[in-house]
Amino acid sequence: MNSYLILIIIGWIATAGLMFCLWLYAKIARNAGVVDIGWTVSLGALAVFFACNGAGSPERRILTALLPGIWSLRLALYLGPRVFKEGEDARYVTLRNKWGDAANRNFFLFFQAQALLNAFLSIPFLICAFDTTPGIDLRAILAIFILILSVTGEGIADRQLAAFRSDPANKGKTCKTGLWRYSRHPNYFFEWVHWWSYPILCFGAPFWGFSLIGPVLMLFFLVKITGIPATEARALKSRSDYAEYQRTTSAFVPWFPK
Repeated sequence: MNSYLILIIIGWIATAGLMFCLWLYAKIARNAGVVDIGWTVSLGALAVFFACNGAGSPERRILTALLPGIWSLRLALYLGPRVFKEGEDARYVTLRNKWGDAANRNFFLFFQAQALLNAFLSIPFLICAFDTTPGIDLRAILAIFILILSVTGEGIADRQLAAFRSDPANKGKTCKTGLWRYSRHPNYFFEWVHWWSYPILCFGAPFWGFSLIGPVLMLFFLVKITGIPATEARALKSRSDYAEYQRTTSAFVPWFPK
């Protein structure tokens, strides 16, 4: 247990240092969106760090680095151009205006909260890195399948939304094509599905129950805190057709529209 705690604390301190550097950049550039890139990249880095220092079998440690690494790389490559080319996201502009003179202080606390959150979200990676199961068994195959399915699904949803928004004729309208016809937030849904890869990969390992922290926390934040509520509040203010979209389309799990 001591080895687990030491690695988690080291990972948290390193992530907090990264978030401090990103906060300094955000303070100068007035672009708090870099926190999203830091959140994603640091999770991938923590997975690699745990894989290198865990006591599990070589196969489990390789998968511990590989699966989150693929997810992190895909999401970082998607977020990077948006953050640096399109400027500060509307979520952070709203917070900056709301906080006024306290914006820099509050963003510092927000960035550090993300570092603490990542310490908890990385626990499933840590459990996997200490799993001594040899070889590639059914659990590993299922975890790889879920990772591929979720990353592909989230990537498709992101591309469909980007293509819709790139058409000037769609300004002020809601994307209702492709996966967005069946869920108001298919990207969030597949993001959540991705977090089930790790509990499945390390099922039966010591402290396995702690690996459920990933999907449970992500579901809570996506559905109740920073995901759907904030996104839909902005959409209702900026799009006249969004209320009807809410009425007819599943909020999270893809399903046939009413």
